[in-house]
Amino acid sequence: MIRISSLKVPAGSDTAHLRKKAAHILGIRTEALLELEILKKSRDARKRSSVLDVYTIAVRVDNEKGVLARCRDKNITLLEEKAYRLPKPSGKGSDIRPVVAGFGPAGIFASLILAHGGYRPLILERGKRIEEREADVKRFFETGVLDISSNVQFGEGGAGTFSDGKLSTGIKDREGRKRFILDTFIRHGADRAILTDSHPHIGTDRLMSIIPSIRREIEELGGEVRFSTALTGLSISGEGLDGIMLSGEEALLPCTGLFLCLGHSARDTFRMLYDMGLMMEAKPFAVGVRAEHRREMIDAALHQDKASYRLAYHCRDGRGVYSFCMCPGGYVVNASSEEGYLTVNGMSLSARDGKNSNAAIVCTVGPGDYEGYGQDPLSGLRFQRELERRAFTECGGLVPYQRFADFKDDTSSDSFGEVKPECRGRTGRGNIRNILPSYIADDIIEAMPEFGRKIKGFDGDDTLFAGIEARTSSPVRILRNEDMQSVNVNGIYPVGEGAGYAGGIMSAAIDGMKAAEKYCKGNQEERHEGF
Repeated sequence: MIRISSLKVPAGSDTAHLRKKAAHILGIRTEALLELEILKKSRDARKRSSVLDVYTIAVRVDNEKGVLARCRDKNITLLEEKAYRLPKPSGKGSDIRPVVAGFGPAGIFASLILAHGGYRPLILERGKRIEEREADVKRFFETGVLDISSNVQFGEGGAGTFSDGKLSTGIKDREGRKRFILDTFIRHGADRAILTDSHPHIGTDRLMSIIPSIRREIEELGGEVRFSTALTGLSISGEGLDGIMLSGEEALLPCTGLFLCLGHSARDTFRMLYDMGLMMEAKPFAVGVRAEHRREMIDAALHQDKASYRLAYHCRDGRGVYSFCMCPGGYVVNASSEEGYLTVNGMSLSARDGKNSNAAIVCTVGPGDYEGYGQDPLSGLRFQRELERRAFTECGGLVPYQRFADFKDDTSSDSFGEVKPECRGRTGRGNIRNILPSYIADDIIEAMPEFGRKIKGFDGDDTLFAGIEARTSSPVRILRNEDMQSVNVNGIYPVGEGAGYAGGIMSAAIDGMKAAEKYCKGNQEERHEGF
């Protein structure tokens, strides 16, 4: 088939218009288009007088090579699809099963590949299965009573379960992994629209049934999931892993293949791994607030229903301020996982029909910003926790909210205006300037008018800030080699967002798949040499 990208038509155009435009670009009659498939669709509303739908499509015609030879448009190419190839079953599995620590996106898809390869992975999840986790989270939102092992961060599906189920990624993938992930979600209940939407998402409500369904597929293939079980220690012999310790168990579990699919909030595990000598480093991340606006205002400004946006600004001091994890028609959620510490995130249901839209507005920070918290790889983690401690203190454990006008004036809000909080969790009014370092607050204030020029009303006085957003990504990176194993301990695969190698559901899932593929290939080579 022929791929046509950046094909622009007036917003709302029907398929007949699309076919006519595609045929014109290819220099053929409309009737010569034998088949047309929409691969991606987005909306360009930068010119309010001319709102466009932008498509990437695939068309089938006779004599495709001849048609391509006549075209001189860089947006017209031959579509080369490569289907993902699962590892070949390994035959008789080893007596020592690979262990996957963490059942978020990286752990789920690493486990799925290992299971299809015949390796019967043992999966450790410190939190609970989704049904129990959902009840614990609901109770926390209503009462403030936190379960430190079953919350928005920990449990089946990982932190992504209580976000938006966003599936966007900029990763170049020539092996078909992205399509495999999307097809897996669809097989287990996701809408097929995730194949064509420019900003595909699933929604927390649908993930509640999709994730357990994928887990059951892994179990049917021989995998085993142990909930409420955390990794607590390692046994290292020479340069290689030979066993692990689990919470609630005294005996050492033999293990020569461990996939560290930790979330970015597994702080106690990071400390344990550092104490055990695993090489890691502090890495940059971002800190800021959740900004809430009326959904109808954002939709009107962007000429699109349930509109999504991405914003970025380069500040005078050299830092970047940008939007992150935008949730159309969504909710701010109290995403805390430690007693006495508070952080927020964003969440949308599949309908995205809430009153408000929200996004993180965050500022980049790096090791130089938290030198005062230590000179070791955990310094960023300590900095993160200090900000979360201040956030908890600001409103006595309630999520601090503040109007943007009051944020600029460095004063607590005594009331809210046009925008009212849409939050899962108990809220209070406070001064978020007491929480953030002054350079972060100043940079956000500098960036907001620029965002307001791009989206009318974005920097309005009644815009609400909720604080703080502190867990945009992991503050550490566990170092690994090209074979995806730890640089100093063989048999350990640091994978996904918590290990510092991903930034969302899709990138974490792809990283998990790659690590599992490396493991399968290595074991196949060893067995071949044994023959």
